[in-house]
Amino acid sequence: MIKECRCGHTMNIRLRTVIYQNKVDIDNVPIYSCEVCGRSEVVSHVKPELTALISKLGSKPDKQQYSFHELSEIAYLLLKVTEREHMNDSVEKIVEERINELLDVLLLAQSLGDTPWMDDIRKRLSQLSQNAIST
Repeated sequence: MIKECRCGHTMNIRLRTVIYQNKVDIDNVPIYSCEVCGRSEVVSHVKPELTALISKLGSKPDKQQYSFHELSEIAYLLLKVTEREHMNDSVEKIVEERINELLDVLLLAQSLGDTPWMDDIRKRLSQLSQNAIST
């Protein structure tokens, strides 16, 4: 997941904190960053979730903090691959484990008849299937 910057150099993905309206810290947002010119931009795969969160906050939010990896499966997986205990695991293995985990939770939610929880899990699975991560 590397991108070329307008300046011609490579932009790498970093998990950064996005500050909205100087009041809301949104941690672990995947951002492309160019170390040469300093340009940054949100990774396109997570823009829908970030935009939805910002819309929900409104124009005058209270001071608060969010962990974006709790809303975005892409951010969750990027955070997971940076953890020390997963440094020897392939991205494919981490993605497969997350999908299996979500499917197990979906079965639990279905057995409890918890429709909002099932909808949330389906949305998370959809994020993974729509945004297949290439290594």
